[in-house]
Amino acid sequence: MSWSDLTRDWASSYSALRNEFPHLEPSAMPFLKADQDRFESYLAATHDMSLKEARAAFDAFLDRRKGRQSA
Repeated sequence: MSWSDLTRDWASSYSALRNEFPHLEPSAMPFLKADQDRFESYLAATHDMSLKEARAAFDAFLDRRKGRQSA
């Protein structure tokens, strides 16, 4: 799954994101969903991760979602 796939179906994707990353705040999402870099920075800040760790965790999330789409 790509960033554009995720944002295209934001309602469904956000639910899955919250399951994976429980500290996401719904009020921040309108500002973050337009920019993957900003989202990853926010993810790092809210989940006590470095930016590198947040990017790796988010990439793993996208890979798992991609696997579900093709199944």
